[in-house]
Amino acid sequence: MKKEKKMRHRIIATFFSISLLALVAAIPAVANRGDGALGVVYVSSQGLYYDTFVSAQTLPMHGPFQKLENGVTEFGPGDRGYVGGRWWIDDGDGVMDEDDTFLLCPLLGPGRTTL
Repeated sequence: MKKEKKMRHRIIATFFSISLLALVAAIPAVANRGDGALGVVYVSSQGLYYDTFVSAQTLPMHGPFQKLENGVTEFGPGDRGYVGGRWWIDDGDGVMDEDDTFLLCPLLGPGRTTL
């Protein structure tokens, strides 16, 4: 009887551990998706489209940023010039300055060849 009780506790503990591990693994996949609206960015150097979402609509003009123009950028995940979705959108003067828009929109892999 004691053996059966111990075995039952082990099975319950194992099931609980596996369930908890599955839950923890799933959280990053759905966490921090902004308002839930997905956009698309085309990475010209890769020829791939990536889904994205606005995580931070405004960032201060500090640190590296990558130019995003009409939903197109040069570098994406795995490229040396990709800075993790830190974008600047030019106000039309061709110069990165305080009048531009700076935001955070990470690219969600995998990239795809069609829109």
